[in-house]
Amino acid sequence: MLIMMFVLFGALLLLLGSGVWVAFSLLGLGWLGLSQFTSVPVGAVMASNIWGSSYSWELTALPMFIWMGEILFRSRLADDMFTGLAPWMQRIPGRLLHTNVVGCGLFAAVSGSSAATCATMGKMTIPELTGRGYDERLVIGTLAGSATLGLLIPPSIILIVFGVATDQSIARLFMAGIFPGLLLISLFALYLMVWSWRYPDRVPPAESGLPLSEKLRRARRLIPMLALIIGVIGSIYTGIASPTEAAAVGVVLSLVLARVQGNMGFSVFRDALMGAVRTSTMIAFILAGASFLTAAMGFTGLPSDLAAWIGGMNLSPWMLLVALTLFFIVLGCFLDGISVVVLTTSIMLPMVEAANIDLIWFGIYLVIVVEMSQITPPVGFNLFVLQGMTGRNILYIAWAAMPFFFLMMLGVVLITLFPGIVTWLPEAMNN
Repeated sequence: MLIMMFVLFGALLLLLGSGVWVAFSLLGLGWLGLSQFTSVPVGAVMASNIWGSSYSWELTALPMFIWMGEILFRSRLADDMFTGLAPWMQRIPGRLLHTNVVGCGLFAAVSGSSAATCATMGKMTIPELTGRGYDERLVIGTLAGSATLGLLIPPSIILIVFGVATDQSIARLFMAGIFPGLLLISLFALYLMVWSWRYPDRVPPAESGLPLSEKLRRARRLIPMLALIIGVIGSIYTGIASPTEAAAVGVVLSLVLARVQGNMGFSVFRDALMGAVRTSTMIAFILAGASFLTAAMGFTGLPSDLAAWIGGMNLSPWMLLVALTLFFIVLGCFLDGISVVVLTTSIMLPMVEAANIDLIWFGIYLVIVVEMSQITPPVGFNLFVLQGMTGRNILYIAWAAMPFFFLMMLGVVLITLFPGIVTWLPEAMNN
């Protein structure tokens, strides 16, 4: 087993380090495992698994949610959110910095993508907040950390991928992500309050207050966003639609919203559609490679042997989670979140099940750890997005995001100590 593991791990590092696409790396690794360590016909396994991974009904929700996010990315949604939220944040310690946290949480509930959330909110809030005198480092940090909520708060693209890869209910995963998402929002907001109390001279004074009638008038701009959230998430939780059907509902509602706002010309429709096609194709290709690699690893027996080896170490579930957290953080420094999930699922699942860890809980835990990797160099997607917007050095942006990395680590500790944060809502909805 050790020889096989070192050969495959070395091959993976070689492929990824040489710049080979993740999908090709997964296919190549699966081919190497089958051809060198088994007598199974490679071609037949590859063909059947790639075909089998491409027609999952649950996977149909993926391109639909991506398309919805692309449509909203090109609409005036971020502008309307800032206008609607800003008057209510003036009296909270930290003031308009909270618009990044709350705005990203709202946009995450209709986007499902961390990068889309970061780019959409950033193009509005970075010039607004820095222009009003807010600390640039904290503006960038709050945006980098809060944008990762797009991976957790439903509808989450990465939760769909995890659900398909592990044969778990996507609806239950969506429900499980709500309270952890609110937990992270609360931790971020609390940090901003404490920071503003400690450094009051670095927070601009509150602007002149608006009458309640004007606040309510501006808050009306949040109605389209709330309607979209209710339409998508509400249709799932009430049982009216499955996650796949809710994705189609979201696309229709986002098209209507963009049309009402006057943003849905032919060029916008075309760009949104082509953006969704490119992203969906990339993810589908990675999933196909991961499916073949999973089958190949099954034939080699490596996952079960590795799980038995770790099981023989008599690690407690706590120690196992500590080891896995360190492993995922390191892996996330070099791979994007979806690649981390599909690359490790086949290997980690047997040992997670052997430790009697609930797979719904593990999915949320994994997503939060992957969120942390979105703001760690060298391959932190949110860092790249913010670097393009601000022109700042990648290490400057990573340092600005560091407090939110540790806040997400605290979130992992809290859901481990109190697993009901994750599991209560899915169980309550099933009863």
